[in-house]
Amino acid sequence: MTNYREILRLYSLGITKKDIAASCGCSRNTVTNVLQRAAACQLSWPLPDEMTNKELAVKLFPPGEAKSTYRMPDYEYVHREMAKSGVTLGLLWVEYCDQCREAGEVPYKSTQFNKYYSEFVRSTKATMHINRKPGEIMEVDWAGQYAHMINTDTGELINVPVFVAVLAYSGYAYVAAFPSQNQECWITAHVNAYNYFGGVTRILTPDNLKTGITKHSRSEITINKTYQELAEHYGTAVIPARINPHVIRLRLRAQ
Repeated sequence: MTNYREILRLYSLGITKKDIAASCGCSRNTVTNVLQRAAACQLSWPLPDEMTNKELAVKLFPPGEAKSTYRMPDYEYVHREMAKSGVTLGLLWVEYCDQCREAGEVPYKSTQFNKYYSEFVRSTKATMHINRKPGEIMEVDWAGQYAHMINTDTGELINVPVFVAVLAYSGYAYVAAFPSQNQECWITAHVNAYNYFGGVTRILTPDNLKTGITKHSRSEITINKTYQELAEHYGTAVIPARINPHVIRLRLRAQ
């Protein structure tokens, strides 16, 4: 049984709810609920010596009253908010907890909050852009195939690499051919893409090509110096694409 007397005693000493919960072996929600009920019943420490913990429990939570129930979050609202830039489940859970406290209701723990959200997405077949918020990520790479330019003097077909930049959320793309895949063309392509989109994303996600990423292993990521200077100039972060473990094994075998 929860030690209601001890909760009131520790609270009278100015102990935080977190430390009271740890001392009494209960949750912070329980501590908050007990203190709210005690205030409503005008009970505070010191209590009469003859009042047992069981008697205090009856005063705080009369048998005829319905027990406090957890408030189910509005997951339709949560799902809409998750599509906005900078919004995370963690932030929405904190907002939900604040609303519960203001209403005197009991909130779910973050693990349950996330679990029920996952169930909501599955049951309603709702779709969302995971880790893809408006204006957050620009994915960049050289296309796998070359385009062709015609030498107007000789009629010769010249192979030219194609740079592709895509806004991950919308799929809006910038595509342009360049004479080379060297560092100068790589940087110029990014500048042109920013000008084309009319802004800069928070994150740059290149593939692991040498003009952008010097080294990418499980323990270390080294960004090309010039590329890092570009990121610092535009106030963006370079987060390279994950390396496929299967590809790594094939490379090791080849070596």
